[in-house]
Amino acid sequence: MEEGLAQNSVPPSGPIDKSRILDVKPMRSLIPVFPMSPQAPASGQYPSGFSPFFPFGGPQQGSSGAPRGGAIPAPIRAYRSPAGAGDGGTSMDGSSGRKNTASRSARSAAKRNKKAVGVPVDASGLVGISPAQREDGSREVVHLIMTTFDAIRRRICQLDDAKELSSGSIKRSDLKACNTLMSKGIRTNLRKRVGAVPGVEIGDIFYFRMELCIVGLHAPSMGGIDSLHVKGEFEEEIIAISIVSSGEYDDEAEDNDVIIYTGQGGNFNKKDKHVTDQKLERGNLALDRSSRQRNEVRVIRGIRDGANPNSKIYVYDGLYKIQDSWVDRAKSGGGVFKYKLVRVPGQPSAFAVWKSVQKFKSGFPSRTGLIIGDLSSGAESIPVSLVNDVDNVKAPAYFTYFHSLRHPKSFSLMQPSHGCSCGKSCVPGDLNCSCIRRNDGDFPYTGGSILVSRRPLIHECGPTCQCFPNCKNRASQTGLKHHMEVFKTKDRGWGLRSLDPIRAGSFICEYAGEVIDQARLNQLAKEGDANEYVFDTTRIYEEFKWNYEPRLLEEVSTNDSTEDYTMPYPLIISAKNVGNVARFMNHSCSPNVFWQPILYEENNQSFLHVAFFAISHIPPMTELTYDYVLAMLVVAEIPKGKRGAYVDRQNAAVPLVDILLQKLSDWHDNENL
Repeated sequence: MEEGLAQNSVPPSGPIDKSRILDVKPMRSLIPVFPMSPQAPASGQYPSGFSPFFPFGGPQQGSSGAPRGGAIPAPIRAYRSPAGAGDGGTSMDGSSGRKNTASRSARSAAKRNKKAVGVPVDASGLVGISPAQREDGSREVVHLIMTTFDAIRRRICQLDDAKELSSGSIKRSDLKACNTLMSKGIRTNLRKRVGAVPGVEIGDIFYFRMELCIVGLHAPSMGGIDSLHVKGEFEEEIIAISIVSSGEYDDEAEDNDVIIYTGQGGNFNKKDKHVTDQKLERGNLALDRSSRQRNEVRVIRGIRDGANPNSKIYVYDGLYKIQDSWVDRAKSGGGVFKYKLVRVPGQPSAFAVWKSVQKFKSGFPSRTGLIIGDLSSGAESIPVSLVNDVDNVKAPAYFTYFHSLRHPKSFSLMQPSHGCSCGKSCVPGDLNCSCIRRNDGDFPYTGGSILVSRRPLIHECGPTCQCFPNCKNRASQTGLKHHMEVFKTKDRGWGLRSLDPIRAGSFICEYAGEVIDQARLNQLAKEGDANEYVFDTTRIYEEFKWNYEPRLLEEVSTNDSTEDYTMPYPLIISAKNVGNVARFMNHSCSPNVFWQPILYEENNQSFLHVAFFAISHIPPMTELTYDYVLAMLVVAEIPKGKRGAYVDRQNAAVPLVDILLQKLSDWHDNENL
């Protein structure tokens, strides 16, 4: 008979009866108990490169009662803002005149960033991605995924900046944001395919490899070759569906439409390892099979970021086919596979545009249509070129270039607030800084003057602040940061574009001009010039979602997260006679630029300014547009003789009926969603 010892039994003293058979259990049946780590990830769907480590901090199936296969939201517990109190000093709020203490700001920030306990998060409802859209995307879905990813990434970066990280720690807000979205199933084009990806257009740019993954353009987060198993003649085969050419393997380019791609593997580029030949396996095998099947391969080119030499920008260059392959020797002597890919004809230009822009910025003398090298005549630190390759018009109507606002002498609306006492530069997370307290305890920008979130009003540092002029909280006061170009469009007069890529959230320019009052605007209306180069903050601008969703980071959503603007006073700017590049931006119902009110002190008074930021990543040579809200105009306000068209731009007549019909169609579609 088989016996076993009870759980708490004690072996009897005296001689042991060896005839008794004990129930001996193996060591693997003993379940150790480990403490829960607050930084440990929860279970759920993990992207490539992210695997859960259950022994430390992972949920035990028996303790939670949740099914093993269920998708559980992954909280980011380590990225909450610190709820520290300030010095208790007071400062005057520029918009309402209320006193605001450091401790009050700390409590407000802590309340806003507090983890939502016990509230289940329906990620699909928050973002609006259906199961079908996860499999197959569209342009709107890809834009939504990219906007959501970058909003979460900027917020995580803001929280990381506001707390002291251990020395040597790496800030990878892109990985954390991707883990947040993919663990909740927020992605698109999950189904692998050969050829074009729905919603991704040729020329689209990406600043992180993880962005390629979440939109389904290229799944591996690090590997350069993405593959797909397909049914072959006799058995299943593997083919290549996309590659990332970043120059890591001495890739060569004969011209803009040809790539000589080097296979993966081997140690020929690593100095500390023995040189070995590449093997015909995995990605190399997939490329070899694709060269035989002649299937289309998506090509993403990695180009060094001029603003950050240590980073790359990834450009989707369209579809290629493998025309030839061979074995070659690398510089180090190892054997490598070479593949010649040729671009499928008839596609829009992408990489070729980047190569042309490099020539333009280097002062290429024979550029077609170049009129003036610097329209600003030195007023901007970066030259603004003027180009017309459409017709014979030599220049826009005369105006005086000025980079900011001009106020009338009698203009006095707000008293200045006391500046901060920070040394050198304001530090994120320092609630002793009065400027940070005015922004509800959050530093509005991350590195590179990237706006984190749209806010009712942003308070920037001014002349009375003790921080240096290069303080990061003066992002809109340091002039242009991109090579801007005023160009003649085919049907909308003059327009504005950038020779540089623009990252989502980047500061573009201020709307410069002369500040006028309502009486002056009414006078211009009588003269027939009320709608020429006028920016009016009293218009009712169409709402749109750009900020991050707090509940995706398990933060409590409050009224502080609103994207509605709070204007201390109405601001009307006329750029007809005095202005900068902003006066050339055209209208679009699907804009890539938005405006943000900013308050800072100048000439011992606090004034409002209008700054423009990028909604999404903008490729070079793409026209910059924002929403004029033309549907809010009354036809009777338009001068006689011009009522068939809304003339808000120089020589750029836009049919008013077309604009109104487009706006009404958009509103009707939104109502039916």
